[in-house]
Amino acid sequence: MNTLRRAREEALSVGNRVSFVRWAPIPLRLIVGYGFMAHGFAKLNKGPDAFASILHAIGVPGPHLMAWLTILVEIFGGLAVILGAFVALASLPMAAVLFVAMITVHLPYGFSSIKIMSVTNGRAQFGPPGYECDLLYIACLAALVLGGSGPFSLDGYIKDRKNSGQK
Repeated sequence: MNTLRRAREEALSVGNRVSFVRWAPIPLRLIVGYGFMAHGFAKLNKGPDAFASILHAIGVPGPHLMAWLTILVEIFGGLAVILGAFVALASLPMAAVLFVAMITVHLPYGFSSIKIMSVTNGRAQFGPPGYECDLLYIACLAALVLGGSGPFSLDGYIKDRKNSGQK
């Protein structure tokens, strides 16, 4: 038993934890990037005009332009995050899209993103989502900007090249 405890303590020692910490941005990049791209492609597949109609209905100015800008931000911003490319720059319009969605759509429904309204035929029926997921995405983007993109990122590659003096 002492051997197992000692092995666990060694595995959790500061030196070992530091080597694992550098990998933390990878799951954030993958889920945030994929999530943004999935939302962007869903809007594109349903047709930008359908999304523009929604934007018009909630009073967003220039709904067709904003629909296309949102789709492009979601698809290309998501790809940039997955690749770890220019994450600090890409995060600004991505956070803006989230903030606008939070204020114009989700805020009236409160915090929780899951609201079970009823159960019909053995299946849960959900109400409109609150702003919880928007805040989670914003927090993940902030963590990537503040902590860096981590290994296997273009940002890291560019930084390494710059530090080594190569062009």
